[in-house]
Amino acid sequence: MTRLIDLFFKLLELLVVVALVAMVIMVFGNVVLRYGFNSGITISDEMSRYCFIWLTYIGAMIAMREKGHLGVDTLVKHLPILGKKVCLFLSESLMLWCNGLFLLGTWKMHDLQVSNVSPVVGISMIWIYGIGYVVAVVMGLFNIHVLYRLVTGQLSEEELVQVIESEDVPHLVSVNSPGARS
Repeated sequence: MTRLIDLFFKLLELLVVVALVAMVIMVFGNVVLRYGFNSGITISDEMSRYCFIWLTYIGAMIAMREKGHLGVDTLVKHLPILGKKVCLFLSESLMLWCNGLFLLGTWKMHDLQVSNVSPVVGISMIWIYGIGYVVAVVMGLFNIHVLYRLVTGQLSEEELVQVIESEDVPHLVSVNSPGARS
């Protein structure tokens, strides 16, 4: 199962790269065509905007897995274990509730988005805003997993504080540091 999840997130990382490259090519190419040749690619603006929407949501899923979202742990670090557990439970529960609202909102807007067609490209807008289904489910599963581990007592005291400082991330070892070169 872990291998499947790793492959899924590798695919997401690949999609982020593809979206970034597509955005750069479309926007830069359109600028060159407009200023250099007095023409342009009509779909470039719209497609780069859609790539940006997907890039944002996919990046949010990747950041959630890597615990890269912003957080303030000033108070939580100084609480006793029970206080940390309560704060983590409330935090994960509220995020799960928000993901549920996001899924419900995407579902309620589904019929409108299916029938709504983008003005230039001509595709159904559900292909753009349907990412809400994926994001809500994936992030909700992460929330459920943390809540399950919390309730069953599988989290260590360090894991009760979900904010990771950039200095605490072990895989961000500088290339120039001693011992990093092989």
